[in-house]
Amino acid sequence: MWTMPPTDSVLNVLSFIAVAAQSMTAALAAGRRSMDWAGVCMLGAITALGGGTIRDVLLGHYPLVWVKHPIDLAVAAAGAFATIVLTRLVVRLNLAFLVLDAIGLVVFTMAGCDVAWQVDTSLPIVIVAGMITGCAGGVLRDILCNEVPLLFRSELYASVSVVTGLFYAVGVGLHLNDQLWTVLTLAVGLTFRMLAIRYRWGMPKFVFNAEEE
Repeated sequence: MWTMPPTDSVLNVLSFIAVAAQSMTAALAAGRRSMDWAGVCMLGAITALGGGTIRDVLLGHYPLVWVKHPIDLAVAAAGAFATIVLTRLVVRLNLAFLVLDAIGLVVFTMAGCDVAWQVDTSLPIVIVAGMITGCAGGVLRDILCNEVPLLFRSELYASVSVVTGLFYAVGVGLHLNDQLWTVLTLAVGLTFRMLAIRYRWGMPKFVFNAEEE
């Protein structure tokens, strides 16, 4: 039922936007840690391309996407540098950070699913590959900035990636219009993530205190 989708020009364009968006979140995080310009650009590249790199290594998908398409490195570095220049024009940095991160999460999830289809994996692995692509870059960013990753401390995050991947897979399985379904998936994923932030939807927390025993 699930076969590799044809090349989706809309997703290709969105992927460039997502690379820039994720590198910008890294630049904002780096700014909070007073990193130099080289550190900002490096963190931007790691954040934007780290999830896809981990996915490719796990799936044995070579060459790595950013090795095959070096322009991704340039877009990541440019996004980070642009943030340095334009930061003072952004009034609500926290909101900008969350919106940009949500764009990267949703688009990278779809892109990760596409790569997993290329290596002929099963549906569960496709969903996991999408989640790794969407989430791992942000985790690397937060760890390198010495912060608890959004994945583990914030509103629904990995769950948004899973739902996005499943929704995207349904369209592929039903052979719907690829470009239309990509845009619809983006809308659904972004809406889900922003609603989770607005209403603080989260998974149940496990709290254990040995002193209470």
